Amino acid sequence: MQISNFFQSGGIVAWPLLGFSILSVALIFERLWFWAKLRQRQNRVIGDTLKRYAHDPEAAIKLLKYNVDLPIARIFLEALELEQPNSEEFRLALESAAQAEIPTLKRFSTVFDTIISVAPLLGLLGTILGLITSFASLKLGDIGGSASAGVTGGISEALTSTVMGLVVAIFTLLFANTFRGLYLREMAQIQEYGGQLELIYRRYYEKGERSYASTQ
Repeated sequence: MQISNFFQSGGIVAWPLLGFSILSVALIFERLWFWAKLRQRQNRVIGDTLKRYAHDPEAAIKLLKYNVDLPIARIFLEALELEQPNSEEFRLALESAAQAEIPTLKRFSTVFDTIISVAPLLGLLGTILGLITSFASLKLGDIGGSASAGVTGGISEALTSTVMGLVVAIFTLLFANTFRGLYLREMAQIQEYGGQLELIYRRYYEKGERSYASTQ
Protein backbone atom coordinates (compact mmCIF):
# COMPACT_ATOMS: atom_id res chain seq x y z
CA MET A 1 0.00 0.00 0.00
CA GLN A 2 1.32 3.44 -0.96
CA ILE A 3 1.84 6.04 1.77
CA SER A 4 -0.84 8.36 0.34
CA ASN A 5 -3.35 5.51 0.18
CA PHE A 6 -2.38 4.46 3.69
CA PHE A 7 -3.19 7.87 5.14
CA GLN A 8 -6.33 8.11 3.05
CA SER A 9 -7.56 4.81 4.40
CA GLY A 10 -6.76 5.93 7.95
CA GLY A 11 -9.51 8.52 7.84
CA ILE A 12 -9.59 11.87 9.58
CA VAL A 13 -7.47 10.79 12.58
CA ALA A 14 -4.57 9.92 10.26
CA TRP A 15 -3.58 13.57 9.95
CA PRO A 16 -3.20 14.43 13.64
CA LEU A 17 -1.31 11.15 14.03
CA LEU A 18 0.96 12.22 11.18
CA GLY A 19 1.52 15.53 12.96
CA PHE A 20 2.35 13.69 16.21
CA SER A 21 4.81 11.43 14.41
CA ILE A 22 6.63 14.38 12.79
CA LEU A 23 6.78 16.23 16.10
CA SER A 24 8.02 13.13 17.90
CA VAL A 25 10.80 12.48 15.37
CA ALA A 26 11.95 16.13 15.49
CA LEU A 27 12.11 16.17 19.30
CA ILE A 28 13.83 12.78 19.41
CA PHE A 29 16.60 14.05 17.11
CA GLU A 30 17.03 17.14 19.30
CA ARG A 31 17.35 15.02 22.44
CA LEU A 32 19.73 12.58 20.76
CA TRP A 33 21.99 15.47 19.76
CA PHE A 34 21.80 16.92 23.29
CA TRP A 35 22.70 13.68 25.06
CA ALA A 36 25.40 12.75 22.54
CA LYS A 37 27.11 16.11 23.12
CA LEU A 38 26.76 15.69 26.86
CA ARG A 39 28.17 12.17 27.02
CA GLN A 40 31.04 13.01 24.69
CA ARG A 41 32.44 15.96 26.64
CA GLN A 42 31.17 15.93 30.19
CA ASN A 43 33.35 13.28 31.86
CA ARG A 44 36.54 14.73 30.38
CA VAL A 45 35.69 18.32 31.30
CA ILE A 46 34.62 17.53 34.85
CA GLY A 47 37.57 15.19 35.42
CA ASP A 48 40.00 17.95 34.36
CA THR A 49 38.12 20.47 36.49
CA LEU A 50 38.40 18.39 39.65
CA LYS A 51 42.12 17.81 39.07
CA ARG A 52 42.78 21.50 38.47
CA TYR A 53 40.65 22.79 41.32
CA ALA A 54 42.74 21.01 43.93
CA HIS A 55 45.81 23.00 42.85
CA ASP A 56 44.59 25.97 40.80
CA PRO A 57 40.95 27.03 41.44
CA GLU A 58 41.13 29.89 38.92
CA ALA A 59 42.13 27.52 36.11
CA ALA A 60 39.28 25.20 37.02
CA ILE A 61 36.74 28.06 36.91
CA LYS A 62 38.15 29.21 33.58
CA LEU A 63 37.70 25.70 32.15
CA LEU A 64 34.10 25.54 33.38
CA LYS A 65 33.30 28.93 31.83
CA TYR A 66 34.69 27.70 28.51
CA ASN A 67 32.26 24.74 28.70
CA VAL A 68 29.31 26.62 30.17
CA ASP A 69 26.93 24.94 27.71
CA LEU A 70 27.20 21.77 29.83
CA PRO A 71 24.62 21.64 32.66
CA ILE A 72 27.07 20.29 35.21
CA ALA A 73 29.53 23.08 34.38
CA ARG A 74 26.84 25.65 35.18
CA ILE A 75 26.10 23.82 38.43
CA PHE A 76 29.74 23.91 39.53
CA LEU A 77 30.10 27.58 38.60
CA GLU A 78 27.15 28.54 40.80
CA ALA A 79 29.05 27.24 43.82
CA LEU A 80 32.60 28.16 42.83
CA GLU A 81 31.76 31.78 42.04
CA LEU A 82 30.41 32.46 45.54
CA GLU A 83 32.55 34.76 47.65
CA GLN A 84 34.24 32.68 50.34
CA PRO A 85 31.26 30.46 51.20
CA ASN A 86 31.42 28.05 54.10
CA SER A 87 30.92 24.32 53.49
CA GLU A 88 27.17 24.43 54.07
CA GLU A 89 26.66 27.37 51.71
CA PHE A 90 28.78 25.63 49.09
CA ARG A 91 26.66 22.47 49.32
CA LEU A 92 23.38 24.40 49.15
CA ALA A 93 24.60 26.26 46.06
CA LEU A 94 25.36 22.96 44.33
CA GLU A 95 21.98 21.50 45.25
CA SER A 96 19.95 24.54 44.17
CA ALA A 97 21.86 24.80 40.88
CA ALA A 98 21.25 21.11 40.20
CA GLN A 99 17.53 21.59 40.77
CA ALA A 100 17.54 24.50 38.33
CA GLU A 101 19.01 22.28 35.60
CA ILE A 102 16.31 19.59 35.86
CA PRO A 103 13.99 21.25 33.28
CA THR A 104 16.85 21.27 30.76
CA LEU A 105 17.65 17.60 31.34
CA LYS A 106 13.96 16.58 31.21
CA ARG A 107 13.10 18.82 28.27
CA PHE A 108 10.17 17.62 26.13
CA SER A 109 9.36 14.76 28.52
CA THR A 110 5.83 16.14 28.95
CA VAL A 111 5.39 16.30 25.17
CA PHE A 112 6.55 12.69 24.84
CA ASP A 113 4.16 11.57 27.56
CA THR A 114 1.31 13.39 25.85
CA ILE A 115 2.03 11.75 22.49
CA ILE A 116 2.31 8.32 24.11
CA SER A 117 -1.06 8.79 25.82
CA VAL A 118 -3.01 10.50 23.03
CA ALA A 119 -1.82 8.55 19.97
CA PRO A 120 -3.50 5.23 20.97
CA LEU A 121 -6.67 7.13 21.88
CA LEU A 122 -6.73 8.74 18.43
CA GLY A 123 -6.26 5.28 16.95
CA LEU A 124 -9.21 4.04 19.00
CA LEU A 125 -11.26 7.01 17.84
CA GLY A 126 -10.43 6.11 14.26
CA THR A 127 -11.50 2.54 14.95
CA ILE A 128 -14.86 3.69 16.26
CA LEU A 129 -15.39 6.07 13.34
CA GLY A 130 -14.49 3.32 10.89
CA LEU A 131 -16.96 0.91 12.48
CA ILE A 132 -19.65 3.57 12.41
CA THR A 133 -18.99 4.02 8.70
CA SER A 134 -19.20 0.28 8.17
CA PHE A 135 -22.50 -0.11 10.00
CA ALA A 136 -23.95 2.96 8.30
CA SER A 137 -23.15 1.46 4.90
CA LEU A 138 -24.59 -1.92 5.80
CA LYS A 139 -28.17 -2.44 4.67
CA LEU A 140 -30.27 -5.50 5.25
CA GLY A 141 -30.87 -7.45 2.06
CA ASP A 142 -27.93 -5.78 0.31
CA ILE A 143 -25.13 -7.97 1.68
CA GLY A 144 -22.56 -8.48 -1.03
CA GLY A 145 -24.08 -5.74 -3.15
CA SER A 146 -23.24 -2.05 -3.45
CA ALA A 147 -22.98 -1.62 0.33
CA SER A 148 -19.96 -3.94 0.53
CA ALA A 149 -17.61 -1.18 -0.64
CA GLY A 150 -18.67 1.09 2.22
CA VAL A 151 -18.32 -1.72 4.74
CA THR A 152 -14.85 -2.60 3.47
CA GLY A 153 -13.76 1.04 3.55
CA GLY A 154 -14.98 1.48 7.11
CA ILE A 155 -13.17 -1.63 8.31
CA SER A 156 -10.00 -0.50 6.53
CA GLU A 157 -10.21 2.90 8.26
CA ALA A 158 -10.74 1.23 11.63
CA LEU A 159 -7.73 -1.10 11.32
CA THR A 160 -5.39 1.46 9.75
CA SER A 161 -6.01 4.14 12.38
CA THR A 162 -5.43 1.60 15.17
CA VAL A 163 -2.12 0.55 13.65
CA MET A 164 -1.00 4.16 13.19
CA GLY A 165 -1.85 5.12 16.76
CA LEU A 166 0.02 2.14 18.21
CA VAL A 167 3.08 2.64 16.00
CA VAL A 168 3.41 6.32 16.95
CA ALA A 169 2.94 5.56 20.66
CA ILE A 170 5.37 2.59 20.73
CA PHE A 171 8.06 4.43 18.76
CA THR A 172 7.85 7.46 21.04
CA LEU A 173 7.75 5.32 24.19
CA LEU A 174 11.00 3.54 23.33
CA PHE A 175 12.93 6.79 23.00
CA ALA A 176 11.16 8.47 25.94
CA ASN A 177 12.26 5.62 28.22
CA THR A 178 15.80 5.88 26.85
CA PHE A 179 15.91 9.60 27.62
CA ARG A 180 14.46 8.97 31.07
CA GLY A 181 17.26 6.51 31.77
CA LEU A 182 19.87 9.02 30.57
CA TYR A 183 18.34 11.66 32.83
CA LEU A 184 18.52 9.40 35.89
CA ARG A 185 22.11 8.49 35.07
CA GLU A 186 23.00 12.16 34.63
CA MET A 187 21.49 13.10 37.99
CA ALA A 188 23.49 10.32 39.64
CA GLN A 189 26.69 11.64 38.05
CA ILE A 190 25.88 15.19 39.11
CA GLN A 191 25.56 13.97 42.70
CA GLU A 192 28.79 11.97 42.42
CA TYR A 193 30.88 14.75 40.89
CA GLY A 194 29.26 17.35 43.12
CA GLY A 195 30.22 15.29 46.16
CA GLN A 196 33.81 15.08 44.95
CA LEU A 197 33.96 18.84 44.40
CA GLU A 198 32.46 19.45 47.83
CA LEU A 199 35.09 17.24 49.47
CA ILE A 200 37.88 19.10 47.71
CA TYR A 201 36.38 22.43 48.76
CA ARG A 202 35.94 21.27 52.36
CA ARG A 203 39.65 20.40 52.54
CA TYR A 204 40.52 23.74 50.95
CA TYR A 205 38.16 25.65 53.25
CA GLU A 206 39.27 23.88 56.42
CA LYS A 207 42.91 24.35 55.44
CA GLY A 208 42.27 28.06 55.01
CA GLU A 209 40.50 28.22 58.37
CA ARG A 210 43.43 26.53 60.10
CA SER A 211 45.91 28.85 58.40
CA TYR A 212 43.90 31.88 59.50
CA ALA A 213 43.62 30.58 63.07
CA SER A 214 47.36 29.93 63.29
CA THR A 215 48.13 33.55 62.38
CA GLN A 216 45.97 34.90 65.24
